[in-house]
Amino acid sequence: MPLIDFILHIDQHLKEIIANYGTQTYLILFAIVFAETGLVVTPFLPGDSLLFAAGIFAHPGQGPLSLPMLYLTFVGAALLGDNVNYQIGKRLGRRLFERENSKFFKRDHLAKTEHYFHRYGGLTIIIARFVPIVRTFAPFVAGMGAMSYLRFLLFCVIGAVLWVGVCVTAGYFFGAIPFVRENFSVAVLAVIGISVVPAVIEAVRHRAKAKKRMRAPEGERHSAAP
Repeated sequence: MPLIDFILHIDQHLKEIIANYGTQTYLILFAIVFAETGLVVTPFLPGDSLLFAAGIFAHPGQGPLSLPMLYLTFVGAALLGDNVNYQIGKRLGRRLFERENSKFFKRDHLAKTEHYFHRYGGLTIIIARFVPIVRTFAPFVAGMGAMSYLRFLLFCVIGAVLWVGVCVTAGYFFGAIPFVRENFSVAVLAVIGISVVPAVIEAVRHRAKAKKRMRAPEGERHSAAP
């Protein structure tokens, strides 16, 4: 699939984009991160891997991109995307998820994100920055009523700065290592694997708790229900 190829070989594709578009590359990077963050229909776009790859091309000798410009571009895209998504959630909310088997608005993504809010509260906005899919749906759920706007904005800024700082800086430093450059697909898979670890842990915990409730006596089961 073209998207999978783009993600696994994002260094090659990004190199071509830089060669063809020069400084306009920042606008392209901005648009991708904005869409991945701000539109609930595009959670499949690259996030962590894109930031990591861009950081490589900001390292002296590896590419022409500017590290400060990448920070500004990605943080700006993440903040704008989050705020647009918040407003969409506030104005449209659950109406987008009324259909049981909607192709774009999947209820299980919504339920997973609501579970994060139930467990972590406002910190979900920060944690979600490092969790694919949840990263896209967290601002939407916050706008649906899970969080006031000013509180959301505070966590939004912290999350965006941390996310961009960690991923771009990691690419900047690790990209100078020959093994990483020569085995970039493996590095991307590692980045993706690390980013989904929190979601996997949360899913395992949730399943374990569900099994424990099912095995409990009827009375204890009702008392343990939220």
